[in-house]
Amino acid sequence: MSQMGGRVLQCIGRAALAVLMAASLVATAAAAPQADDDPAVQAREAWVKRDRKRLATLVDTARAQGHPLTGWVEYFDLNARLTDVRQPEMDAFYARYPGSYVEDRLRNDWLLELGRRRDWANFRRDHANYQMRDDREVACYALLADHLAGNKVSADTARTAWMAQKDGDDGCRELASNFVDAGLFKPETLWARARQATEQGRPRAARQAVALLANKALDQKLAELQDNAGRYLTRKARATPRAEAELTALALARVAGSDPDQAGDVLSEKWGKLPKDLQAWLWVQIGRQSALRLQDDAVDAFERARRLAPELEWSDDALAWAARAALRGKAPAIALRAIEQMSDAEQRDPAWVYWKARATRLKGDAAAARAQLATLAATPLNYFGRLAAEDLGLPTPLPPVPAPLTAEERRAARSHPGLARALRLIDLGLRSEGVREWNFSLRGMSDRALLAAAQEACDREVWDRCINTSERTKTDIDIAQRYPLPHRAELTREAQAAGLDAAYVYGLIRQESRFVLDARSHVGAAGLMQVMPATAKWTAKKVGMSYSPDLMHDRDFNLRIGTNYLKLVLDRFDGAQALAAAAYNAGPGRPARWRDGPVIDAAIWAENIPFNETRDYVRKVLLGGAVYAQVLGLPATRLRERLGTSVGPAGARAADVSDVPPAAVGGSSP
Repeated sequence: MSQMGGRVLQCIGRAALAVLMAASLVATAAAAPQADDDPAVQAREAWVKRDRKRLATLVDTARAQGHPLTGWVEYFDLNARLTDVRQPEMDAFYARYPGSYVEDRLRNDWLLELGRRRDWANFRRDHANYQMRDDREVACYALLADHLAGNKVSADTARTAWMAQKDGDDGCRELASNFVDAGLFKPETLWARARQATEQGRPRAARQAVALLANKALDQKLAELQDNAGRYLTRKARATPRAEAELTALALARVAGSDPDQAGDVLSEKWGKLPKDLQAWLWVQIGRQSALRLQDDAVDAFERARRLAPELEWSDDALAWAARAALRGKAPAIALRAIEQMSDAEQRDPAWVYWKARATRLKGDAAAARAQLATLAATPLNYFGRLAAEDLGLPTPLPPVPAPLTAEERRAARSHPGLARALRLIDLGLRSEGVREWNFSLRGMSDRALLAAAQEACDREVWDRCINTSERTKTDIDIAQRYPLPHRAELTREAQAAGLDAAYVYGLIRQESRFVLDARSHVGAAGLMQVMPATAKWTAKKVGMSYSPDLMHDRDFNLRIGTNYLKLVLDRFDGAQALAAAAYNAGPGRPARWRDGPVIDAAIWAENIPFNETRDYVRKVLLGGAVYAQVLGLPATRLRERLGTSVGPAGARAADVSDVPPAAVGGSSP
């Protein structure tokens, strides 16, 4: 902020200044800024290069201009030299931008730096004003700061924070180290972390956990087994003492990751003397890997684990795969038991509420299943809520249109400084920064305020913020915001030309790009339909279109190439929308393999998709298609119509629908 801005602040106060800044941002955003010349854009580029001299110049320029994004320019400058900054400079930045995203973002960065410096006095003071509280390493540092200050931090609380960190970092390692030194973390806690990290495929975190045992011989052996588990098992593995048994279990788990059948054979033939809890944990890993490969013996591996150590605590992920494997194997009692052993938070997930009801029904308790499904059926804009409603034969109407936004509600959204900054950042091409500023600004908003904010984004055709913001409302639901219809004439034309259902295409684009024309994924997929260049080139040749990489962000070309590719994939899978959506996301080869095996209910097949991203993608594309069919007034508004009845090997699908709830009417049994 310039000196003049500082004097204005003193005269009119921060609240009034915020309104003036927001009005300025809205006015300037209307005229498309010259991104390359903008100080914020240049500062972002200088920050990437860690060009401190250039950043200092840009700070002066932004302040002199009274630039509405001066806070961001200063943020990039301070972040680039964080290791040299001292607390008074940070305090001055906080005072200039109180309550803003950049204040809290830089505070997050500074807390990490203070933790690395072991400056606990300043850390605790700054942490008290930290708003987002979503950084796991900061959470570990905060517990450590309290512990070192003499405040009681329970071992369970520290263990939960440490175990929640996906990979090794300084904050959580230092927390664990201090709790080891204080005798609050025992060796079994460290080995539990090493097993968890190995299960998650995070070798660095496993090494960090074992290193806390302060035994160089164990460190060396862990490094050897992580390098070559088979060789370690042949040459150095032992069943006793306990530390050696733990290392052997980690080695066998790594074998299971690449070949669960081999791991099972080796465990059965050579390692029956391992402690039963470690054998059980290994059978869980073997079952999990078998389930990920859709192997029929996954249930047997999970059951073997239960028999060996009934009290063993499983991860939610392992329990989820045990439930999926049991559903696939038509073993409802086993699925139900796995679901009921999940954490409370996991059991509340709509997926497991639904599958618990389905398993309950298959066990013969139709009344209990109906009651469980009824709780979900009230949310038909959720994939499982819609399935539940259809299983009960209930209608799934679109929600009523909320009352129109008032002029004051619109004015409040338009004058919100954070929202205005976010839209300007997005206009400048700083989408990542803009999205983060936007999301931070939504915190604590009421439904009506969220609808107004969403409408600002809709009106500006910033469709991802329009949709995502509207999806946050709880009671006032604006379906036109959540399921907008950008490029309707062009999309309908291309869908019809390719022989596709426009609602299906809308559902796919909504999930792929949120209608952002210049969207580009980290792997290079481009445009509305997020088509990879190689895929576009192949499709163009296949359907007789000319292709050039320059065309990928042309709206009409992207729609044409994307719809033609989707039609080719859909035809390959005999019109099965679930398989085609999976193929669009993960490539056609994978769902072709995933359909091998028994003929099963299509919903159970979708639940067993091995990739979390693809599983979620299929759900959202099919739900989107069903909702868009209602919005567009098209047929096939039932989710089951799009999901299909059953999935099985190509050419071998039969009407095996014994596991599919009947399309009941009214309140009949699911």
